[in-house]
Amino acid sequence: MMTYNNILINIHEHILTITVNRPDKLNALNAQTIQEIGDAVKRGEDNKEIAGIIITGSGTKAFIAGADISEFSKYSVEEGKALSAAGHKVFKSIELCKKPVIAAVNGFALGGG
Repeated sequence: MMTYNNILINIHEHILTITVNRPDKLNALNAQTIQEIGDAVKRGEDNKEIAGIIITGSGTKAFIAGADISEFSKYSVEEGKALSAAGHKVFKSIELCKKPVIAAVNGFALGGG
């Protein structure tokens, strides 16, 4: 699997754990994090050694605190629409994943979280 900047991945006993790792931002979703989650879920689904996927957040306060408004507030309308579409595509890929996906919610789960 590739290296990510905003998520951590771990494979243990055929389970892929994806940890959103932005505790200083309460794991808020920015464009890069959304892309990384989508990539990790796809790789997990395609990997025959993976039986299931867990998504969780790092830190003690939040699972995912929604969108990273500090980044998105600078977007044009077109950029915002494109990002929203990308986010919906990732969430849909999680929903339709051929393998079980579980959210290990540990703290606040707000907005897209």
